Amino acid sequence: MSVFKGAAVAICTPFFANGDVDYNKFREQIEYQIENGTDAIVVCGTTGESSCLSHEEHLECIRFCTEVVDHRLPVIAGTGSNCTETAIYLSQEAEKFGVDAILVVTPYYNKSTQKGLIEHYTMVANSVKVPLIIYNVPSRTGCNVLPETVATLVKEVPNIVGIKEASGNISQIAKLMSLCGDQIELYSGNDDQIVPILSLGGLGVISVLSNVAPRKTHDICQAFFDNDPALAAKRQLDAIPLFNALFSEVNPIPVKKALELQGRDRGVLRRPLCEMDSANAEVLKKAMQDYGVL
Repeated sequence: MSVFKGAAVAICTPFFANGDVDYNKFREQIEYQIENGTDAIVVCGTTGESSCLSHEEHLECIRFCTEVVDHRLPVIAGTGSNCTETAIYLSQEAEKFGVDAILVVTPYYNKSTQKGLIEHYTMVANSVKVPLIIYNVPSRTGCNVLPETVATLVKEVPNIVGIKEASGNISQIAKLMSLCGDQIELYSGNDDQIVPILSLGGLGVISVLSNVAPRKTHDICQAFFDNDPALAAKRQLDAIPLFNALFSEVNPIPVKKALELQGRDRGVLRRPLCEMDSANAEVLKKAMQDYGVL
């Protein structure tokens, strides 16, 4: 059985004005997602500003999210690090909280070789029993997991089950699926490529858009699953202007502004992230209005 199928939200982490995690607001965001059709929650991913959380905060956010969700849908914990030992530690602690899977980004900054990636992912996966989803986002990490490397991992390590593909390279993703087939669960890491990746055998998306439009993002996937690819494509294309606005500045700056515009206050961003440029914010506001989420 797959970890999930459909649209998972890469959920934001809300902060108070002083920078502390606002757990009451976090609970509201989690409940909002569940009520509006999200198929899974990814906590402490890039959109959750995991790189700016202390280890203690990181683990408490995972524990809290798992407790609030209480098995109503899958919880996937972001536990990646550029240090293998840290990734193992975070993964083992997250497993204790009862997460359904872990999402492990490629080691950033180190720019590991493919041999190093195989060793890294094998060590992390072997340290836990829960399923592991590889997260490939070379634009942010400087490190690309090649299809051959993924194929080696899913064939040799039983609990490496999937990949969140955010390389943007459809040819690479097609090669990945030709090598792995039904041995891997493929999820889009880019909201503008949901339908193309579903057409290659993908199971869904781990989405930024779902923070502000969970039902609509779910519905893109659902139309495809309901054997209506034309409707899925239309829903995908309708979302492109908002997607572009949500990535006009580095994630999660725009999506947190979008939550603010919706009246779902998210508090401050942690440095080095800063407030959105006013001109970009106006473009975002119009895109949200046009898409019907404001």
